[in-house]
Amino acid sequence: MEGFVYKKYDGLALAELIKNKELQVKEVLEEAIKTIEIHNPSLNAVINKFYEKAERHAECVNLSGTFAGVPMLLKDIGQEIAGEKITQGSRAFQSYCAKADSEYVKQVRKTGAVFVGQTNVPEFALMGITEPRFYGPTRNPWNLDHTPGGSSGGSAAAVASGMVPIAGANDGGGSIRIPAAYCGLFGMKPTRGRTPVGPTYGRNWQGASVDHILSRSVRDSAAMLDEIKFFEKAAAFHAPPFDGSYLQMVKVPPKKNLRIAFSVRSPLGSDVHEDCKEAVYNAAKLLASMGYHIEEVDAPVDGRKIAKSYLTMYFGEVAAAITSLEEILGRKAVMNDVELTTWILGLVGKATSAEEIVLSIREWDQAAFAMETIHETYDFYMTPTTAFPPSKIGELEPKKSEQLSMQVAGRLSMGGVLKKVGIVEQVAENNLKKTPFTQLANLTGQPAMTVPLHLSADGLPVGVQFMAARGREDSLYSLAGQLEQSELWVPVEKNPLFSI
Repeated sequence: MEGFVYKKYDGLALAELIKNKELQVKEVLEEAIKTIEIHNPSLNAVINKFYEKAERHAECVNLSGTFAGVPMLLKDIGQEIAGEKITQGSRAFQSYCAKADSEYVKQVRKTGAVFVGQTNVPEFALMGITEPRFYGPTRNPWNLDHTPGGSSGGSAAAVASGMVPIAGANDGGGSIRIPAAYCGLFGMKPTRGRTPVGPTYGRNWQGASVDHILSRSVRDSAAMLDEIKFFEKAAAFHAPPFDGSYLQMVKVPPKKNLRIAFSVRSPLGSDVHEDCKEAVYNAAKLLASMGYHIEEVDAPVDGRKIAKSYLTMYFGEVAAAITSLEEILGRKAVMNDVELTTWILGLVGKATSAEEIVLSIREWDQAAFAMETIHETYDFYMTPTTAFPPSKIGELEPKKSEQLSMQVAGRLSMGGVLKKVGIVEQVAENNLKKTPFTQLANLTGQPAMTVPLHLSADGLPVGVQFMAARGREDSLYSLAGQLEQSELWVPVEKNPLFSI
C-alpha cells in the first residue's frame, strides 16, 4: 500500500487492511521486524526473536481472525510456546524450553496474531521495574534514563515505541497497570478468572495474577479480551459470565448517573507525588464536567494490612519458585542460581508459616467483601495508578549496606532472622511506596484499568487507575472509550521514539 506508515495503525486497523487485501501479512511483519531492530538496541525490550517462525506463520494466517496478521510480542513468563525458551528473566532458565503452549497462547493464536518474539521481565516477574541481571534493564521510550515499570516492562516499552501495537502482559500486583502508566499506554487487568491460566497451573500467585495485553488503543484491549475470555474448567477461579462484546462497550457511552469515588492518599500513608495527585484531580474535574457524581472517599480497607498480606503471598511464591528450580537444574538450587534479592525473598518465604499464608488470604477475602460493598454505591473507585512518576534506572536497587547484609544472610540461610528483624519487609515496602495503589485489585479479584491522562512536569506519563466491581470490565471499557476521546488523553505518539 503506497504511503503505508506501520506505526500509525493499532492492531484492529492493521488487521482490517490485511483482510481487505490492501496489505499483505508479510509486508506488515517486515515493518514490525524493521522497527524492532531500530529501537531494541536502545530499549532492550525484546530478548528472544521468532522472526523465522513468524515468517513461516505469515504464509498461512487465518484471515478470519480478529487480529489476523498483526505482529505481537509475548511476555517471557507465563506465556509459553511449545519448544521455545521461557526464561522468566532468570539465568537459571536459560536452557529451558516450554513443553506445551500455555492456554493463553492457544487462545491468542486463534485471533491470527503473529508472534515475533518475547519481552524482557524482571527475574520471576517480581519487581515493578524491569532490570534483570541476566538480560539487563529495559528503558522507557519517553526517556531512556527511566524505567518502563514492571513486570511487563519489556512489553510496555515495545508497544510505546511502536515495535508492535499489542503485546502480552500479566498482572499479579500491578504488572500491567504500572508499565502502562509509565509508558503512556492503556492497560486493563481483568477480573480474576476471566482469562486462562493453564495447563501448568490452576491459579497464578494464589489468584492474584491475571493475563491480558498492553495496547495503545482501548479498542485493541477490548477486542483481545473478547477473544481470550475463557471458561477454563480446571482453573481454580471463574469470573462472572459476560456474554456481550467488550469491543462494542468501548463505543457505548457510560450511563448518565455514574458515581465515582476517588482518593489520592497512599494506602501505606506514604507520600504521593504532586504530579500523580494532579492527574486524579484533573480527571475528577473532567468527569464532573461530564455530569458524573464525583466524591472523595478512602477505600474501606486497611492499606497496611493489604500490603502485608500481599507480601506474605509474594515471599511464599518466591520460595516455591526457587524450590521448583530443582526440576530444571537437576539438583538443589543454590544462592548463585538466582539474583541476590530473589534468593533473600525466597529465604523469607521459607520462614513464612502456613498459618501466615492462610491469614493473609483471609485478609484478601475481607477486602473483597468491603470493596463490593463500596461498589453498591459507587460505580468506580479512582486513584493514581502509581504514587510517583517512573524512577530512574537503578534507583530502586538495594543500598550497598543492604546488599552486604543480604549476602551474609544468604550464605548463612538466615531467612528466619531476616524475617524476625523485618529488614526484607522494609526494603519491599519501600519499593511498594512507589506503587501502592495497584495491589488491592489483585487481592480482591476486581478488574482495574489505567488510562494515560497526564504528563509530569518532566514530560513523563502519569496514569489514572479505575477499579470496578468484579465482572464489570464492560463498564470500565465504556468509560475508557469516552476518556480516549477527551482532551486529557495523552497520545503515546508524543514520546520521542515513536516518531522514528
